[in-house]
Amino acid sequence: MIKKVLIANRGEIAVRIIRACREMGIETVAVYSEADKEAMHVYLADQAVCIGPAKSKDSYLNMENIISATVLTGAQAIHPGFGFLSENGKFARMCSECNIIFIGPDVETIENLGNKSKAREIMINAGVPVVPGSNGTVDNEDELVHQASEIGYPVMLKASAGGGGKGIRIVQNEDEIVKAYRTAKAEAKAAFGDDTMYMEKFIVEPRHVEFQVIGDFFGNVVHLGERDCSIQRRNQKVLEEAPSPVMTSELRQEMGEVAVRAAKAVGYKNAGTIEFLVDKYGKYYFMEMNTRIQVEHGITELVTGVDLVKEQIKVAAGEKLPFTQDDIKISGHAIECRINAENPEKGFRPSPGKIKYFNVPGGPGVRLDTAVYQGYNIPPNYDSMIGKLMVYGRDRNEAINKMERALGEFIIDGVDTNLDFQYDLINNEKFISGKYDTSFIEKEMKL
Repeated sequence: MIKKVLIANRGEIAVRIIRACREMGIETVAVYSEADKEAMHVYLADQAVCIGPAKSKDSYLNMENIISATVLTGAQAIHPGFGFLSENGKFARMCSECNIIFIGPDVETIENLGNKSKAREIMINAGVPVVPGSNGTVDNEDELVHQASEIGYPVMLKASAGGGGKGIRIVQNEDEIVKAYRTAKAEAKAAFGDDTMYMEKFIVEPRHVEFQVIGDFFGNVVHLGERDCSIQRRNQKVLEEAPSPVMTSELRQEMGEVAVRAAKAVGYKNAGTIEFLVDKYGKYYFMEMNTRIQVEHGITELVTGVDLVKEQIKVAAGEKLPFTQDDIKISGHAIECRINAENPEKGFRPSPGKIKYFNVPGGPGVRLDTAVYQGYNIPPNYDSMIGKLMVYGRDRNEAINKMERALGEFIIDGVDTNLDFQYDLINNEKFISGKYDTSFIEKEMKL
């Protein structure tokens, strides 16, 4: 039995976890930086502990302070949310050594799948289709040029420890590759402290389709369908929908079975996501596995009726999954727009500041996961996301119409936002037709 959970995160995901815990009768502990003393998650939790100054490295990435806060408050488990320490093997190991339940997969799984080149090797051995690429990491420039010529241009250079679009470069020909390699290595070193790189064939006009999976300690793994995350800007997701407009029931069954096989290959426990690239011919390739709850988990909840955060906590407490694959039914259509404090007309420049007026959209099938409120000061120290606006409809057309209506009702005054950008996106003819790929924003949106 887990009676108290510390949430090692901030923002809307911290609020989301607190709400799930409260519905389960579990007490919560919020941690916060000095910049977040008036944040919503601090007010909602049963207890709150300041863990350091505004900089993430001194607070939300401060493992020792978070572990100390857990012990001090008597919390039995830590939920890391997404970002920060959620995929940090060292932190998961510290939790284990201190007899604290880490609500996520085990250390070995995090470390194996966190290294993208290692994860690729595991999937090849499990018979999971992968994008043609380098044999492990690419450690020198001569090897780089040779392997790129064998794979065939265009190629994509990727940081082994990558995430969030960092350390990635698309290279069209041999003249560009050495410079791109050096730049990507430097970026990866700065972002992750690890500059090892690997290389993949760049798939032209791909869809980014991910499968939600969850496993327990009894060897059961179930997938909950897919999400289409192809609407991206600089490898960062902007809008997601479930199910994918290009998915057929036959392809879903096939890819779902592959996703489950991939998770079982590493003995996966808790919630995770298998990410694929799908080309215009319907061929799919494993890209990576995220060993945490995803930002966009809410749209899967809307089309399946499964509360993923509650299931995470139950699995971590040693409970068996209460459903089998046959129990999972995909019903209707859900869309999520990420609402950020940024100015699209000025290069998506972040716009921290005080929210002077905040009108939230409502009505049937509308969900907003947020941690801001009228009068709240958005600090400049963290991600610019204000919230995730989600809608659910009987079909894709109804969901699009509902999102258009909800975006029109959403009013945020005091800071710049991407609300108008999302409104234009949802009304784009190619988006409405479902015929888009990961280059959609670059090609279609006028900035």
